[in-house]
Amino acid sequence: MTKRPKNVFLLGPDERNLALMRELQHLAPYRFHALLDKEQLMYGDIGLEELLEKAQQRLDDFSEPIDAIVGYWDFPVSSMVPVLATDNGLPGPSLESVVKCEHKYWSRLVQREVTDAHPGFAIVDLDDPQTPPGMRFPMWLKPVKSFSSDLAFKADDEDQLRAAAAEIRDGIGRIGRAFDFLLSKLELPPAIEEAGGMACLAEEAVRGEQLTTEGYVHGGRAHVHGVVDSLCYPDSSSFLRYQYPSQAPEEVQERIIEISREVIEHMGLNDSTFNIEFFWDTDTDAVNILEINPRLSQSHAPLFELVDGMPNHQAMVQLAVGEEPTMPSREGPHRIAAKWFHRVFDDAVVNSTPSDDDLARLAEELPGATVDIIAERGARLSDLPAQDSYSYELFAVYLGAADEDELRAKFDRCVQLLPFDLT
Repeated sequence: MTKRPKNVFLLGPDERNLALMRELQHLAPYRFHALLDKEQLMYGDIGLEELLEKAQQRLDDFSEPIDAIVGYWDFPVSSMVPVLATDNGLPGPSLESVVKCEHKYWSRLVQREVTDAHPGFAIVDLDDPQTPPGMRFPMWLKPVKSFSSDLAFKADDEDQLRAAAAEIRDGIGRIGRAFDFLLSKLELPPAIEEAGGMACLAEEAVRGEQLTTEGYVHGGRAHVHGVVDSLCYPDSSSFLRYQYPSQAPEEVQERIIEISREVIEHMGLNDSTFNIEFFWDTDTDAVNILEINPRLSQSHAPLFELVDGMPNHQAMVQLAVGEEPTMPSREGPHRIAAKWFHRVFDDAVVNSTPSDDDLARLAEELPGATVDIIAERGARLSDLPAQDSYSYELFAVYLGAADEDELRAKFDRCVQLLPFDLT
């Protein structure tokens, strides 16, 4: 008897990730179905209650059994997955455990219960911003919920703190109102009830090399299947590339893996992928958690495919259909891989972007390179969505290689082959 295909609903599918996920079909007869589109979910004011209603109506209208609901984007997708999975009796994490990870203040309070691998932190009153007692400059100010480093500002003194707080106050409602709706569904600790979803968190700046653990939780046990390096442009907090596997010493990787397991299990996250961003200070050997994400990093997915032979979407889908993930290791065609970001640091208007001929020439010269053009012709860079606070992304490219020198050479050639005209 032939098994029926498993119907997997995907929040906000895009071509890049769908192509990777179709590679999973040789493992099981999955059928992927769109559940709302990326533009509805990611851009503009986020009406979370309406999005959930639309998603549920799409599920109700489906005439076959539904086996899984998944998503790889940040908020609101990351928080919609547990709500929809629970409402439809499907495997998935609890909403409380996801929000614990995503609410930056709540997450810090929970982290503090099991580890000292975190910076000093405190809530800042956006209406009367002052340096929190006991905290030192420099520090970062950010909403308790944001994504893509949006509204995250570094402050070196009181004047910069007040300026950052003003910008955050003006923009915090776009995500904060939707986050407040989620918080209303939970029984909250008093500190989180008081802070709400539109609060501002100050964190003492920590430095060092950035490392990210990627893993999953099954049966209440956390597993890490990879460590990725995040390298920034010189003298900048803007990412230059994500590189896998990590080049950090084995002892450091083992330490952050163990911290990841302890913290994720303490959060109560289950039946979910996760990634945790760390700073490792090479001078003091200290490690500090930067952020916990109760989802996989879709930016890392092609890197796992290039090096390990399968994207980390595999773990996401297997968990969502109630199976224990089976992630391969070092079975891919390359020894090293990276997602590179080509950025500029001054605002401009985009007069032209790479042509189809430019992209065809790159594909011929660098087979296997995968390019995402971010800047749009005619647009002002500062109007592009999902940019960080200090730079503007023109394109991103995924590359595999035998070693780091070859990886760098390939990226340099991409920059040469993909011209942009900016004024």
